[in-house]
Amino acid sequence: MNTIEKNVAKDLLEIKAVQLSPDKPFTWASGWKSPIYCDNRKILSYPVMRTQICKYIIKTIKQHFEDIDIIAGVATGAIAFGAIVADQMNKPFIYIRPKAKDHGTGARIEGEMPKGSNIIIIEDLISTGMSSLSAADCVNKSGGNVVGMVAIFSYNFPKARRAFENADVELHTLSNYDSLVEEALATDYIRQEDIEMLKDWRFKPDTWGNDND
Repeated sequence: MNTIEKNVAKDLLEIKAVQLSPDKPFTWASGWKSPIYCDNRKILSYPVMRTQICKYIIKTIKQHFEDIDIIAGVATGAIAFGAIVADQMNKPFIYIRPKAKDHGTGARIEGEMPKGSNIIIIEDLISTGMSSLSAADCVNKSGGNVVGMVAIFSYNFPKARRAFENADVELHTLSNYDSLVEEALATDYIRQEDIEMLKDWRFKPDTWGNDND
């Protein structure tokens, strides 16, 4: 676990942006049962942490990508982070809706995106990756060129990793599920006996917990 992964995992746990509850699982909107719940929008309420997270995103962009024309955020969770990063990097900003709006211009991409522009997409959270990759596909089909994506946190599902590989979208995350579990154990947030269960969930999130109904 590198320093950024560790620091971000620690911060997310500290402000309860990520909560681990092995004994009383959460239920996601999808119906999946989960011992973890992530809401990175909480970061926006903590100025020092918000600034540091955006600095990490900028550092990651500069380390892995060149010739960036536009910063994009995926609505709604990544709009604020993307706008801050774009401001700090002195780049134009756009955001991508989950679907085209049903009024006005019917646009899905908000902002100016000249054809052929190199785009970095900012995400707050990667779960299955489907909504993130849908945003990337929308940008590419609209004449932009998605050179990669940077996210604050990923559950690191094998399904998501394969999806990004198949879509040929380069993904970098500040922290991830493995780092979070490691930090949670080191700080006694969880117990050693929880580890196996947390690993099981990560590899079969769609069916995990059904046996306990």
